[in-house]
Formats: sequence, structure tokens, C-alpha cells
Amino acid sequence: MHSPDILGSGLVAPRLFRLDEYHRLIDVGVLGEDERVELLEGVIVEMAPQGRAHALVVSRLNRFLTGVLGDAYSVRPQLPLSLAGDSEPEPDLAIVTRQEEESAPVHPRSALLVVEVADESLRRDRLLKGRIYARAQVSEYWVVDVAGRAVEVYSEPDPDTGRYRTMRTLGVGETLSSSSLPGLALPVAELFA
Repeated sequence: MHSPDILGSGLVAPRLFRLDEYHRLIDVGVLGEDERVELLEGVIVEMAPQGRAHALVVSRLNRFLTGVLGDAYSVRPQLPLSLAGDSEPEPDLAIVTRQEEESAPVHPRSALLVVEVADESLRRDRLLKGRIYARAQVSEYWVVDVAGRAVEVYSEPDPDTGRYRTMRTLGVGETLSSSSLPGLALPVAELFA
């Protein structure tokens, strides 16, 4: 039996999930809590396995951010953010206020800084996740390009267009800092040492 041709091109539109439906799938055991999936614009997406270089960069950034930020903030490594009705990404790192983390009904609904470490996921992180984070008004978004040994820093989100107004790329000879979290300064080369 064939599925109905909803889109008129031989393709059937996928079933999109709302955030509450996604949580119910987890609650009833359809999706295991340890499954490597995330909800992106209503679609349940499998997350790519992490290679050694990816894991090292996440570990280095986690150690650095935890050491610098203190108790007012929480560094959330690979934990969910419940954003805007149909997305619950699990970024490599998210910086949220301690208050946001402790008062959130499920997971934090905003972040000051989100970091995605990208190798095979570079295109998805730039476009799809960038759009999700801009719409959620995450004030700063870093994409660490492992193969390119660079960090793309996105700021000034425009929630209406789902884009960041400003983007700059920092290479290994430059220092990474944050407009959202003053006082951070990390030589980019240390991420790839």
C-alpha cells in the first residue's frame, strides 16, 4: 500500500512533533532517555557519533568555561534546551544562568551562549541550528569548526528572520571572547592543541 502523495511530488510530508509530544514519547518509553536524538523544528533527528577531535574540543571548552564563569552560571554539556514549541536541541555546551536552570519546568528555555562543535554536522549547525537559536534569541552562538580549526561567532539574533545579524570567524592566531559573558578570553589555538 502506498502512502498518500501529500506534497504532489511523490514525497510524503513527515509528521512534525511539538515539544510536549516529544516529551510524552520519552515519558512512555518510545524514545529512551539515553537515545542520541534531538527535536529540531518538529523533526526527531539522530545525533552523529562523536569522534576524538570533537570530544577533546568539548572537554577543553567545558573545563575552561566552568573554571571562568563561577556560581552565577551553569555550563550544560550536551543537555537539552527546551526552545520555542518545536525544538529541543542538545548543544555541545550551553551557558545558562543558575536561576534559569533551577527554575525551568523541564529544561532551560533560554541560554546566554550556545556552542556546537562541528565536524560532519557543520552545515546543520550553521543553518538549521543557527536558525533555531536565533529564533529563541540566544544572544551568542559559537560554531567550532574542527576541520577548519576556527570558531564562527554569531551574535545579535533576529528572531523574526531566524538569523544572526553579526558573524565573525576566528582562527588559531586569535582570541575567543564573548559579548554575552564579559571576561572570557581563550586563545583559539588552545581548542585544537
